[in-house]
Amino acid sequence: MARKTTFINALALGDEVAEVFLLAEAQQLQARNGPYWRLEFRDSGGIIGGKIWHPQSLAFPDLTPGRMVFVQARVSRYRDRLELSIDSLRPLAEEETAALDLADFLPASPHNPAAMLEELRLLGESVLVHAPWKALLASLLEDENLRSGLLSAPAAKSLHHAYAGGLLEHTLSVTRLCMALADLYAGLDRQILFLGAVCHDLGKIRELSSGLNADYTQAGRLIGHICLGLDMLAPHLDASGLEEPLREHLRHIILSHHGLREFGSPVLPATAEALMLHYADNIDAKLHQMDAALAGLPPEVSGWSPFAPGLDRFLFRPVHTPQERAAPSPPGSPAAAAARQTPAAPATPPRESASLAARPQPLTLLGSCSSPLKG
Repeated sequence: MARKTTFINALALGDEVAEVFLLAEAQQLQARNGPYWRLEFRDSGGIIGGKIWHPQSLAFPDLTPGRMVFVQARVSRYRDRLELSIDSLRPLAEEETAALDLADFLPASPHNPAAMLEELRLLGESVLVHAPWKALLASLLEDENLRSGLLSAPAAKSLHHAYAGGLLEHTLSVTRLCMALADLYAGLDRQILFLGAVCHDLGKIRELSSGLNADYTQAGRLIGHICLGLDMLAPHLDASGLEEPLREHLRHIILSHHGLREFGSPVLPATAEALMLHYADNIDAKLHQMDAALAGLPPEVSGWSPFAPGLDRFLFRPVHTPQERAAPSPPGSPAAAAARQTPAAPATPPRESASLAARPQPLTLLGSCSSPLKG
């Protein structure tokens, strides 16, 4: 089986490239001197654009996305982004594609999907008390179609978590963030917030295709992931025995999680839980886009990213505050004597110590009831 030796995340300005890539997008456009091709290439190291200029573009009357291509090019810069200036391009024959290791062309989450799914299940055990909520989570995680989709689906086509397992990574991050925020504010229903976070993007399993070149499905284009997710959730809700007011609230949380109608929400968030999920979802997506945009900088190096279209700006990695350790107290000082008399904390505190009493004191939400809801 043939293996790649050069990956997109290792390319630098001025590099000469002779390598196989997945042709993810191909668009023929018109310049003053004739037609040209604007292309996008992918492998497990990332995404890079490229162009075939006129008159060389005339040699390619048609280019089909989703095919493997052998590219000879030089890495150049255009509008602060690296791209391939292409000298030659050849689509691979079927037998050549069959000899490739497809793992070299599938970006994947850096986290183990099975471990993330188990973490989600264990988090549910610690949060959910109401029997119908527990039944709903168990029903979702035992559905083989949903389970396999969560383990492999991307969270988006290009903007954030756009790789295999990205949907589960994003779902777990949003769920954990919601639970952390709920520790700070009284009056929130932690249980419905947990299920809202778990279910808010379920429809992306059907909205996006999987495989080498993830794209929107017909259902994804016609209906969208918010409504698809409610359709997928319906039989599990029916089997859970959940009370109708809670079912209605959960549907509202999912329907409103994009926050604004112009961003695709059929309704605006009208409850504290819906508003919190919307912001948690947005925080995780935006920070992931920032990480991706700054990934080209060496670790710990301050500097600017290329222009990030999804955020419509350049991004900056600042110099971080030094992580300094406190100087040890002199041996004869009172502080040193007190330290000798203070018992050391156990290396791993018992599970029971992570109680509500150990959490930050919650703030009371404006307009919410004065005592927190159970959950």
